[in-house]
Amino acid sequence: MRALRDRRGTTRKSLALATGVSERHLANLEYGEGNVSVLVLVQVATALNCSPAELIGDFTTSSPEWLMIRSLLENRDEQTLHQVRLTIGETLGSALADNGAGSRIALTGLRGAGKSTLGKMLATDFGFPFVELSREIERLAGCSIAEIQDLYGSEVYRRYERRALEETVRLHPEAVIATPGGLVSDPDNFELLLANCTTIWLRAEPEDHMKRVIEQGDFRPMAGAPEAMQDLKNILASREDFYSRARYQLDTSNKSLDLTFSDLRELVRDILPSKPSSINAL
Repeated sequence: MRALRDRRGTTRKSLALATGVSERHLANLEYGEGNVSVLVLVQVATALNCSPAELIGDFTTSSPEWLMIRSLLENRDEQTLHQVRLTIGETLGSALADNGAGSRIALTGLRGAGKSTLGKMLATDFGFPFVELSREIERLAGCSIAEIQDLYGSEVYRRYERRALEETVRLHPEAVIATPGGLVSDPDNFELLLANCTTIWLRAEPEDHMKRVIEQGDFRPMAGAPEAMQDLKNILASREDFYSRARYQLDTSNKSLDLTFSDLRELVRDILPSKPSSINAL
């Protein structure tokens, strides 16, 4: 806060007048003392013409270059941001660049979308390995996903998730991959998936997700009924923008398994960079 005030050439007295916060309270903030509220931070940030993130030391505000990059990207549309991300990845020569996904087909979506069922069918039909990333995570961790979450927390789980994805990409130039529904919640892991796989979002209505999970014999989603359905809708809504970053989408609602698989197979046959000789004759 002191650095920002100095950069703006603003005295503490002027800042107090602009924010309605006492000079003493502002002094306490600058010395790291006192009990600041979010409201006060917003008032100070507004007066200093910066974001609250800048006040609390967000790394994207740590240098002039970061600040100018943020300013350039602010209020840009999604398509522009997508192109910028790819360009940055290519410039840095990192895994974030769209390096050609080859014949790795990654199915994304909420649980109950059909990723495992359709993924196994697709892998068999194409003669590709089938990789269920959740099982790879458990293999690496030596315990179930529930145990990872309970014992070590989500941060450790995300590390195993990344290791499993990196290993899958390294070992399989051709594969059908069923991804965990929450993978899109981690930006780094999701970027790695997008850069190295041809991604397909298997879309479905919330009611279909719930029905399919129950048909698989798992009644846990109904444990909190009627809140369970609303929770599922909230999760789907919160992730929809991320799922939509997949290169392709396929609606699986109101379709039989055979019809959905036929649509998926035709989609994949059209988008593969080359038709592998292992694809079974239709």
